Amino acid sequence: MKIVIFAGGSGRRLWPISRQHSPKQFESIIGSQSTVQLAVDRVIAHYGAENIFISTNARYYPIIREQLPQLPGTNLIAEPVRRDLAPAVGLAMAHLAHSLPAGALEEDEPVAILWGDNYMSDVPVFQRVLATAEQLLRERKAEILFIGETPRFANNNLGWIGLGPKQGELEGAPYFAFESWTYRPALAVCQQMFASGRYVWNTGYFVTTIGFVRSLYREHRPGMSQKLAQIQAAIGQPHYEQILNELYPTLESVSFDDAILTHVSPAQALVLHGKMGWSDPGTLYALKEAINPDTNSNAEHGLVLAHQSRDCLLYNYEEGKLLAVIGLEGMVVVNTEDAILVVHKDQVPLVRQMVDSLEGTELEKYS
Repeated sequence: MKIVIFAGGSGRRLWPISRQHSPKQFESIIGSQSTVQLAVDRVIAHYGAENIFISTNARYYPIIREQLPQLPGTNLIAEPVRRDLAPAVGLAMAHLAHSLPAGALEEDEPVAILWGDNYMSDVPVFQRVLATAEQLLRERKAEILFIGETPRFANNNLGWIGLGPKQGELEGAPYFAFESWTYRPALAVCQQMFASGRYVWNTGYFVTTIGFVRSLYREHRPGMSQKLAQIQAAIGQPHYEQILNELYPTLESVSFDDAILTHVSPAQALVLHGKMGWSDPGTLYALKEAINPDTNSNAEHGLVLAHQSRDCLLYNYEEGKLLAVIGLEGMVVVNTEDAILVVHKDQVPLVRQMVDSLEGTELEKYS
């Protein structure tokens, strides 16, 4: 099975840990490895370096080469400009289709779509779920299999997948009919979903075939599909960069969910989930949950002294400096070498807006 790990996001919601020149997926936020290195480590032993592809923005190509030297250079797929995920996934599928040996059918080639900015505390569970999804796909149980995380609490900052009836079990792993998507529901709705036991967190991971994904592009984004086919025809040729730079910026900037996944019918999909310990530190307060989910406690990183404080993220990214707080509750305090952020957890969604406001100003160098 081919693996595509997407690592091209800007990570502005995790500022000031994540910056334009080095977004969160390339930072060692928890532990000694970056999240993209951890993502590769979770799959390389079973699937092999030759089957792992990285999709990223061209400006991050040197970082990828430095952090992932074990991957072939031809497996790094660089977007010349950022055009959201529908073009990025389409470009990745073009490269995978090009890489197939002569006579291989796209419809028979499984591929897993993963993300390079997540954490996983129980890697063996994730590996078992991924292997089960591949086996179900090869048995033609579904065209696409979505992988969810068994929810730990009513998290209204994530997307949720609605489960239909149980369809079967493979080596002790149950799989379910796909029923619905719900993106960041209101807290009251989220609490009902959590209590029902019929919903799981949407990790964004799925297993399908190259052919199925490309068929959805042809049907629902024909213009984009045609341009991607032109790009694919140039892969490996001297004029590839020229064609890519001409056509890719003209692709519609649209999310993969809106352009493609919303057109997947329940009859085509199944859902697997497990207690993988998955977390998406997409915001600073989500990072707190990844470090310490106990709301009565603080999540601390680096040299920190907290007195009479609770439910805070205290993140000190600078060695040789003490971060000390007194009497705080529900606060996020982040110290880096050149920027300090202090924000209440309820205002964390405004961080990206603030970072966006730095563009075109004398403070842009801090973004």
